[in-house]
Amino acid sequence: MWRLVTLILSGSWAENTTKNFHVDVNMSADNSCSDILVPLRNLCNAIKCIRDRVKDGESSECNAEFNMATFWNTLLQAVKATSQEATKLSLAFSKPPLPSSQDAERLADSIQKAVLALSTVYYWLPKTQGVILRRAVRDATADVLDGMAQLLDIILSSPVQSLSQEQLMSTGGVWASCDHFEQLPRDNRAAVLGVLSSYQGVVKDAIEEMEQAQAESQDPFGDLLDDEDLDARGNRDTYWSEADRRLMAPCQGLMKASAACLKKLSTAIKNNGKADTPDNIAQLDDLADITHDISPSVDDLALSLYPPMDHTAVELNASKLATVLKKVLEIIKATHVCVEADLTWVQFLDGAVEHNLQKARRAAEGSN
Repeated sequence: MWRLVTLILSGSWAENTTKNFHVDVNMSADNSCSDILVPLRNLCNAIKCIRDRVKDGESSECNAEFNMATFWNTLLQAVKATSQEATKLSLAFSKPPLPSSQDAERLADSIQKAVLALSTVYYWLPKTQGVILRRAVRDATADVLDGMAQLLDIILSSPVQSLSQEQLMSTGGVWASCDHFEQLPRDNRAAVLGVLSSYQGVVKDAIEEMEQAQAESQDPFGDLLDDEDLDARGNRDTYWSEADRRLMAPCQGLMKASAACLKKLSTAIKNNGKADTPDNIAQLDDLADITHDISPSVDDLALSLYPPMDHTAVELNASKLATVLKKVLEIIKATHVCVEADLTWVQFLDGAVEHNLQKARRAAEGSN
């Protein structure tokens, strides 16, 4: 990608592209640098304000029926226009002399219209179409605005010099942020599936790291002592005692139940999830919100399992994870994604969570 950026901004293509974008970059030796940069500085401040409002602002509630297809078509057009404005800006300041003050003013005005259009279209998306979907579009929009502000900051810091690597990278960053819109989920069902996939990745990593740590760790004196002697020696900072390992087994069972819960839920949403009514959309948001607590709870439990192990802390973290999982399973049963065939795995996982929790409690009590 960076090779393409270099070709576009420093090659012979630049002059023709500038004309195609209808930007007059006739240079004027009479302009002072400070006069030319004033509109860019004002523009940079304006974009940062727009970005902050996008990050913190609420959607505009509209009584008219919302058309998702129209929204996405308009949004992608606004993103494309913003990407083109970033190219025009970088071209205009890719080599001396600087644009005239009038050209700089027109360029700043054109860029501001593009970013205002982008942020305005984002605000069209109401919360009733899904909080998770809106969050994804919000973050993508803010990334584009961040990139534009960064590009302006770079140009303002060295406007007369030859095209820098920093400016090349920043221009490419805006393009990448704009290109990301093509990969965004198009409805709340897809948005929630994307979130669950990220949670699954975190939980899977925690399970694999713990299994690897167990495989690599062993008591350096384990081959010299029998089981009774090992227990008598108690815990050590660099290995797990037998009592530790007895407690670890059900805790790992809870972690695996977490992974299974996320995987089964994702399948249920793929098969049965709908984003066709406000109630169904809100249920998908609820599922994303409640499952958000799974991965940090798994992480907390996993971290407490490393030696030296505090059995009381491990039991507490196991109880917290079990509580989260039971709440998730209860909410799953109350949503439209859980059809009759799904009740089997929901009930099975609920039983597995309770079974491992009780085993963890008995192991922790037995070690005290």
